[in-house]
Amino acid sequence: MDELDRQPGTLDTDHVEVRTLSQDDLDWVVRIDQQHSGRSRREYYRVKLAEAKEDTGVRISLAALVKGEPAGFMTGRLYYGEFGLPEPVAILDSLGVSPAFAGHRVGKALLQQLGTNLRALGIEKIETEVEWDHVGLLGFFQHAGFRPAPRLCLELDLGQVR
Repeated sequence: MDELDRQPGTLDTDHVEVRTLSQDDLDWVVRIDQQHSGRSRREYYRVKLAEAKEDTGVRISLAALVKGEPAGFMTGRLYYGEFGLPEPVAILDSLGVSPAFAGHRVGKALLQQLGTNLRALGIEKIETEVEWDHVGLLGFFQHAGFRPAPRLCLELDLGQVR
């Protein structure tokens, strides 16, 4: 939405409705994710949405709609201590915006709502991981204020362990 097209006193994300994800959102969440990943991760998201509804732990589960149309989603979890660190942190593990709504501030609206929800819980940090060569997503997170964490993420290919 162009800055000049907005009414005075409105925000650039006011056209995006953000709500909690529901099991009924599974099909469009899978569709948006598949548009980016090139594969269906239906079971992964089925479990994520079921956990968000049933798990007693605090889950991040947001849907974004524009004029009633599914536009994006995010999922994650809150940890009250991770990898030996005592402070609570939100882990953002999935974020998807429909290509049809790219540039419509959908991701920004989701992050703003997440920030509001987390601050109300006393959470001060969000962490996520991004593939090094996913420059579009890296750019989005950089523009949103994310910075590299002061620690390295390590992995071990168990096929290499002898």
